[in-house]
Amino acid sequence: MKFSNLRNWSEYWKQLQSALLEPKVDEAALESSLREARKKLPLPVLWLLGKAQAGKTSIIRALTGNEAAEIGNGFQPCTRHSRFYDCPDEMPLVRFLDTRGLGEIAYDPTDDIHYCESQAHLLLAVMKVADMHQEPVYQVLRTVRQRHPEWPLVIVQTGLHELYPADGKHIYPWPYGDEPLPDTIPIELRRALLAQRAAAEKLPGSLPARCIAVDLTLPEDGYDPADYGLEALWQAIESLLPFGLQHQLTSEKEVRDLYERTAHQHIVGYSLTAAGLGALPVVDLVTVSAVQAKLLHGLAVLYGQSWDKRTTTEFVTLLGAGIASSYLARLVGRTVTKIIPVLGQTVGAVWGASSSGATTYALGKATVYFFTRRKNGLNVDPETLRRIYMEALESGASLLKERLRSK
Repeated sequence: MKFSNLRNWSEYWKQLQSALLEPKVDEAALESSLREARKKLPLPVLWLLGKAQAGKTSIIRALTGNEAAEIGNGFQPCTRHSRFYDCPDEMPLVRFLDTRGLGEIAYDPTDDIHYCESQAHLLLAVMKVADMHQEPVYQVLRTVRQRHPEWPLVIVQTGLHELYPADGKHIYPWPYGDEPLPDTIPIELRRALLAQRAAAEKLPGSLPARCIAVDLTLPEDGYDPADYGLEALWQAIESLLPFGLQHQLTSEKEVRDLYERTAHQHIVGYSLTAAGLGALPVVDLVTVSAVQAKLLHGLAVLYGQSWDKRTTTEFVTLLGAGIASSYLARLVGRTVTKIIPVLGQTVGAVWGASSSGATTYALGKATVYFFTRRKNGLNVDPETLRRIYMEALESGASLLKERLRSK
């Protein structure tokens, strides 16, 4: 679309509806562009090392908010002794690399080291605190840290309640970051924690290991909360791997139910992909539209709604000029901001030379409101829809900024 065609709003509106419903794009060209975009924003890898039953899957479940069954179905083999889990699966924000059965198999970490070398990563060594036979884990950690002494390492000590006295409960406030460990911690548990931490101090590496004690259980286990120590684990991850993953995966204040949490992760994943596309030297608008259309189709499935011509027309009509202004930013460049007041107010919050990532985020958040109202049999208020879109345009840019800075 050329700048001279901006007067033909009727025709542009039809093109916009078509782009969001079923963009005409060459699939091979789209895949090629997506590969290039992912190079611009490499996927963070959290590498989990530990013996069987140490609690690695519980950690993934707690960090992502996904159910254990979903995680179990989502693992894919990648090396001889390891598998990966992407969250979300189609346009992931983070990849978990799970090395299985340390101590039960003859494990050589060479393949996994090579797998992680070209990607952002964090080592999470998971040790059940009641299991003092952790030499197989320390042996692998020594090999990895000798090869890459700069890689950050978090020792996650799990299963605290197994060393509680009878009828023992979690201690408040969480005391396991204090130095020295306080006497309020049961003596057997304190000794086990200190023994594992003393061994960790002897590991090679330019950065000392961070030790975080957690107790991640199921609600029916009777320990409140079931995610004891999770916030401390998140703080350690955020300090060592500054990608803003916690907000990207949880959006704590915004997300009120399972639908919204799942939708939020997909929205951010697609937004990062669109941002990567926007960072390419040359990118066809249809390619970005195809990513956005995939997102909206996926959200429709999540909320049990149709995404057909009638629904798309209703959504675009209710949304109004806000969506048009963001698309125009991609079509005719920054000079158009001088003649569109709304865009002029928001474009400063959009990263780099493109609004692709923030626009995708805003589209997704507006669509969640749209589908939630329809799912509950309620009317969609156009002013609320537009307000959500415009607020999300700015909050999306802010959310993506840290990830883009750390690429």
